[in-house]
Amino acid sequence: MGCVHGKCCCVESSSSDGGLRKHGFHHSHRKNILAQRVLKNVSVPSHNFVLEYTFLTLRGYYPDSLDKQNQDNFCIRTQMQGNPDIHFFGVFDGHGQFGSQCSNFVRDRLVEKLSNDPTLVEDPVQAYNSAFAATNHELHTSDIDDSMSGTTAITVLVVGDTLYVANVGDSRAVIAVKDGDRITAEDLSSDQTPFRRDEYERVKLCGARVLSVDQVEGIKDPNIQHWGNEESWDGDPPRLWLPHGMYPGTAFTRSLGDRLAETIGVVATPEVSIKKLTPNHLFFVVASDGIFEFLSSQTVVDMTARYTDPRDACAAITEESYKLWLELVNRTDDITIIIVQIKGLSNSSTSGVELSEVNAGTATRTTTGTTDISATTEFDVYHSMTNSFSDSQSCQHVASLSSPGTVVYSQSSQR
Repeated sequence: MGCVHGKCCCVESSSSDGGLRKHGFHHSHRKNILAQRVLKNVSVPSHNFVLEYTFLTLRGYYPDSLDKQNQDNFCIRTQMQGNPDIHFFGVFDGHGQFGSQCSNFVRDRLVEKLSNDPTLVEDPVQAYNSAFAATNHELHTSDIDDSMSGTTAITVLVVGDTLYVANVGDSRAVIAVKDGDRITAEDLSSDQTPFRRDEYERVKLCGARVLSVDQVEGIKDPNIQHWGNEESWDGDPPRLWLPHGMYPGTAFTRSLGDRLAETIGVVATPEVSIKKLTPNHLFFVVASDGIFEFLSSQTVVDMTARYTDPRDACAAITEESYKLWLELVNRTDDITIIIVQIKGLSNSSTSGVELSEVNAGTATRTTTGTTDISATTEFDVYHSMTNSFSDSQSCQHVASLSSPGTVVYSQSSQR
């Protein structure tokens, strides 16, 4: 197994470099930019197609904290368990004082637990649930103070021609679907925030107060408990607070870590969606909310589709996100994006596997034919700006995504 760690002082893409300069990239900030103009590919021999992938991560610009670390991390691991048909892509967005340590810890532990799980191939959903629970427990018992720090996690596990997408938090995965002459965006995950009524109700049952900062400070009426949706809302988002405290103020309802927030319903149980690939699926994007805060899923898909080289798409999307952050907030969040193109998938190559039966917490698929699996070397790509390395299960429930062909799972009962 090989690992690649990389740091550089500038974005290498010439197409985006000038634009990034225009929007406030001065020399001292440029030193903290992390980017690798890398393009790699890996085959999925059981269905005779190729995944071509690239990535980019960028430290946020914080005027009051110019030396703040990038708290984003990501991991790409191909040929997990020596299986050439299993590949992993994940983005981890840390937050809080020790957010970078939390995202780094989860990045390492989660993928290792999946890699060592003997049920991964037969039951990826259960493997996901076990890995998230164990990783969260280990983070709580580690030397990292995760009382008010933690990380989100958006991960895509490719198993043959099927994607298993596990999400905790408000990062996102989206897939591009060719529909006649159009390319449409289909979300593979659903942001877990109080904007979602099901998540709002779940954390309220666990004792959380859900209020925006303006409501907490008495500027707006705290009795108003409807915020519309994230796209239409232009103020401070609804946040979670202890019943008698002015903290933690999380704008998400699920995460790893955040020990204090667990007492009011913030859980590490992932929502897992399953998507069977077809020739109409062109690429998928996995990214932190630094991308999706001001760019819709459709905008990200449209921008990606304009470029033949996904490295150029990464640079263009990152630049646009950075520009919008500065224009609207006068700072930027950390930004991380992975683009994976799906090449050579045909109808004949997908006919051997179909989704058959679904139960809560498990997924069963039927296969025709067998595939010889040879032990090959795993390849990891890790990115990080870091140099170092309550039981709320009863409050959980599941909300199904609206996308056709997508099923959401949780260890708890299905809603």
